[in-house]
Amino acid sequence: MPRPIKYRKVENLPKYTYFMPAGIKKCELQEILIKIEEVEAMRLKDIEELNQEECAERMHVSRQTFQNIIDSARKKVALALTEGKAINISGGNYTRNLCKFKCIACGNIYEIKYEEDKNICPSCGSKDVMCSKKSDFCHRVCHKRCKNNKEIGGNLNENSNT
Repeated sequence: MPRPIKYRKVENLPKYTYFMPAGIKKCELQEILIKIEEVEAMRLKDIEELNQEECAERMHVSRQTFQNIIDSARKKVALALTEGKAINISGGNYTRNLCKFKCIACGNIYEIKYEEDKNICPSCGSKDVMCSKKSDFCHRVCHKRCKNNKEIGGNLNENSNT
């Protein structure tokens, strides 16, 4: 049984997701599917001009996995350009690296980036917030709360820093 595919971290979703060559009738048009993480790999390597190790680190994958992703993406783009095929960008095994937080005071649910420490409710300004559900990125219920509030997951814990 093969290992499950690890989610790739994607920082930016593409604004435009479909490209097609001019001069070909839609009924004759073939398309190539490019995954979201493949576009992210090209963005990091070719636009941000990061080295392979930095790209792999930003996507939370190994260097070999990053190389496989970018090789696949570049081959698909080259085929689309040389053979006049449309490019459809969608799907893949990726995460946006967002956690959902819930304000205990007002009940507001909002998303923030996993690394950020913005444990303040954007609606009411309360610091009494916690992780609201299991995240696809962190694969656990973290019950993250601000440093001033010691309650973790419904239990009082005087020594907790999260």
